[in-house]
Parts: sequence; structure tokens; C-alpha cells
Amino acid sequence: MKPTIVRNRQIFQAAHHTRSKQLGATLSKELRKKYGRRSARVIEGDTVRVMRGEFKGIDGKVTHVSTEKNSIAVEGIKREKLKGGNVDIYIHTSNVMITGVNLDDKWRQNRMEKQKTKTTKSTKEKPVEAPKEKPQEKTLKTMEPTKVKSTKTTKSTKEKPKSTKKETKQTKAAKPVKKENK
Repeated sequence: MKPTIVRNRQIFQAAHHTRSKQLGATLSKELRKKYGRRSARVIEGDTVRVMRGEFKGIDGKVTHVSTEKNSIAVEGIKREKLKGGNVDIYIHTSNVMITGVNLDDKWRQNRMEKQKTKTTKSTKEKPVEAPKEKPQEKTLKTMEPTKVKSTKTTKSTKEKPKSTKKETKQTKAAKPVKKENK
């Protein structure tokens, strides 16, 4: 199959959750430094700047996100109809740069900031912790009987703790394959 057909299927016939992931735009230089990432998904309430096309250089808030058209409607970018009234003009997200992020949603706020914290944690050295004793070792020490002195002998009587593991027989589940004679 031709690569163009595969690419068009991935873009234009994608499922809804995949189409929403395709609505990403680049972040401005200040936001890149702040959040430590190059791009983010565009949502309603973000402030964007149009970088290409007829409306280049216009800043505005995103009023509507259309997953069907893979584009967004920006506040202030409208066209008059012949019969009167105004219609939103949709701009593709690849032609837009995010200059202000809408952080009303706590999930998105955590998502944006977690990318930053991951990079800072990797540069710090983690302190090495001392190995902890296993709980089984503690129980064995407490179960160990004390030495008893007897008048007749000086030997101590120790009992071995019983093993808790059950002995099981292993059976062969698969039968050997017979070779066919030719």
C-alpha cells in the first residue's frame, strides 16, 4: 500500500481519541522554559498567536476546538456572511503557537508540571538507603529456642524450625512429540 494512503488513513480516518491527540501546537519560548516541553494539546481558553496564513500575527483566545476539522476557532477571527452575521474561521493547529496556557483543569496543570519535575529529579542524586531486614528473618530469630543447661550434660538442645514450604511433585504437562518417518 502506498505511504500516502496509509498517512491519510492515520490522519483523516482516525478514531476520536486519536484525533484529539493530533490537535497539538508548539509552545512559546517562555512556556518551553517554564514547562520543559516543546508542544501541548490546544484546549478552549488557551491564548494563541497565528503564525501562518491570512490572519498571521493575530493573538486571541481559543473559543472552540473542532476534532473533525483538526482546527480551532480563535476569538476575533471571523468572516461576514452574505446574508448577514459572522462565522468563525477555523485555523489548523500546526499554524498556531500557544502563548498562554489555560490551567483551570487540575489534571492538565499536573500534566504540564510533571514533565518539568521529571527532568529535575533525574539530575539529583538519590541517597542510598541501608538494606532493611526481611520480616522472615525476624520471626526466625524470635522462634529460636534458648540454650538449656542440664546437670547431666553440657550440650544445648536446639530444635530446627519446620519448613513451611509444601513439597509438590512436578508432572510433565506436555507429551513428547513423536518423530515422523519419511
